[in-house]
Amino acid sequence: MSDRTTPPPPPVADPGRLRNVVLIGTAGSGKTTLAEALALAAGAITRAGTVPDGSTVSDHEAIEHQQQRSVQLSLLPLAWRNCKINLLDTPGYADFAGERRAGMRAAEAAVLVVSAAEPVGPTVLALWRECRAAGLPTAIALTHVHSAEAVTACQEAFGEGHPDTVLPRYLPAFRDGRLTGSLDLLTGREYGDAPAPDPTARGALVEAIAGEDDTLLERWVAGEDLDPASLTAALRRELGQNTVHPLLCTAAPLGAAELLDLIVDAFPSPLDRTDDLPPCDPDAPVVAQVVHTGEDQYVGRLSLVRVFSGTLRPDTVLGEERVTALTSPFGHHQRPVPLATAGDLACLAKLAHARTGDTLAADGTELDRWPQPEPLLPVAVEAHSKADEDRLAQSLARLTAQDPALRVEQNPDTHQLVLWNTGEAHQAVVLDRLRTRYGVHVDTVPYRVALRETFAHSATGHGRHVKQSGGHGQFAICDLAVEPLPGGGFEFVDKVVGGAVPRNFVPSVEKGVRGQLAKGVLAGYPVVDVRVTLTDGKAHSVDSSDTAFQTAAALALREAAADGAVRLLEPVDEVQVLLPDEYQGAVLNDLSARRGHVLGTEPGGPGLSLLRAEVPEIELTHYPVDLRSLSHGTGTFSRSYVRHAPMPPALAAQYQ
Repeated sequence: MSDRTTPPPPPVADPGRLRNVVLIGTAGSGKTTLAEALALAAGAITRAGTVPDGSTVSDHEAIEHQQQRSVQLSLLPLAWRNCKINLLDTPGYADFAGERRAGMRAAEAAVLVVSAAEPVGPTVLALWRECRAAGLPTAIALTHVHSAEAVTACQEAFGEGHPDTVLPRYLPAFRDGRLTGSLDLLTGREYGDAPAPDPTARGALVEAIAGEDDTLLERWVAGEDLDPASLTAALRRELGQNTVHPLLCTAAPLGAAELLDLIVDAFPSPLDRTDDLPPCDPDAPVVAQVVHTGEDQYVGRLSLVRVFSGTLRPDTVLGEERVTALTSPFGHHQRPVPLATAGDLACLAKLAHARTGDTLAADGTELDRWPQPEPLLPVAVEAHSKADEDRLAQSLARLTAQDPALRVEQNPDTHQLVLWNTGEAHQAVVLDRLRTRYGVHVDTVPYRVALRETFAHSATGHGRHVKQSGGHGQFAICDLAVEPLPGGGFEFVDKVVGGAVPRNFVPSVEKGVRGQLAKGVLAGYPVVDVRVTLTDGKAHSVDSSDTAFQTAAALALREAAADGAVRLLEPVDEVQVLLPDEYQGAVLNDLSARRGHVLGTEPGGPGLSLLRAEVPEIELTHYPVDLRSLSHGTGTFSRSYVRHAPMPPALAAQYQ
């Protein structure tokens, strides 16, 4: 790849000449191909690569070539018309929503990439709503487009009843189902084989971008020939306020130069931010945030940071971290740069402590983290060999530092090492990185849910532990009564009379009971919610001991369980599902099939429903994948533990 890249754009000292733009779209929409076309048009590469042959600058990991999709945030700095454009290419697959949100945090505006080969579906609309909720000015780039009908479809879908808010900035021309060129409706600039001017289309755009500027609108209505600079400034204002969303058609290489011009002319710079983040002042103290963490086989950990204020230079000390050098990434290439001013992005190598989402600031400033998708798909793993086991913990620590969407749990109940992922594709990436980056091989094993045992009715048990094998023997007899104690945990009661069990051995009986409860009495799961009463017993003046009474107590408890008094309890979670209204029926039916108890439904926003239900955890093991299928990728859910409840006998038999 190095033989087709060109020198990087020089550092920019003026934040007004920066444009941070995130590409957003569903998987297969053409984001990475568009990014490649933009890099080629800007002269950053000498020839374009393709996704199928794994030669694009954005997708440079082997796992991305194998899966034929982006799995992480990638930065392409481009120079265009005296500006530096930081182009952030994000994954389209739902498993990597955290990478998309990181890109949104680092950018001032978004380009929603939409494939015209398919109708604008709920998944695309969900991304559109996410941009709206984030207040991110958004333009639309149509890919795989063959006719102007796709433009009309986008206007209707994204206009939300006001199609005049989504308008072409460039009038496309088509011939034989192919895009041949376009015409800038504001400046008259032609690209490729441009169409003839269309006064109606230009009028609609001018009226929309005039907005509340009565003077500009009056000049237009009066027939004055408005200058392109005034119109471009108006478009930038309206786009920044999210009242107009320019649309353009692309078919690489056509559309790339148009989009670059649109970004420079109309997209906001870091100086235009109006959120609660620090003001974009190059002379202020440095405040930066790690938006992505990766690894280079030669350098080690690489942290991509967004500088919000100040000017970052080598040898800067930011809290616990010292910045040794700055680089500008371009795919997997790292190019040294002398500084990164407020609003810019750069990579820092070998930060000692900072993880994705952490703030780097000398004055102790702490920036809020952006919302991460909750990892809800578990996979249990075991080290393949002793050598793998020795390196596994350290490797997982490094992975979680890079990937906030990965959660590692050593389950205290099942003693399994569980990796919580956002989906199957995310799981595949995590396991691949363990193997390829760190040389750690793991085996996946069936995930076990933390079941419990309890007594369904009262029972009694007789424990006799009497042995004589030379020297001191072992002698202990105790009788126990066990009864259910719903929700009461564990209670031990001593009702021995007449000293049948000496006082000094009663704690030994309780200790033996507790030990057996922890091990289980039916299928090896902990026993909960019982009252155990010591009713009688016998001791020997010489051969009784603490150990003997512990053993006798365990035997008595197991005998009490032997008459079928024990049942299994399974964990039950409360689930909240947010999804478009049209999928409510299918999801409710599915929850019922999972033995779920629906608690209620309520509006979750425009066109959205929020479902609440209690569902056994066993039924949720694969739910992230199944919900995505049921809702066409638009549904999300959260879960929280409620209680353990009796498991149906037919199902319990499978776990005994």
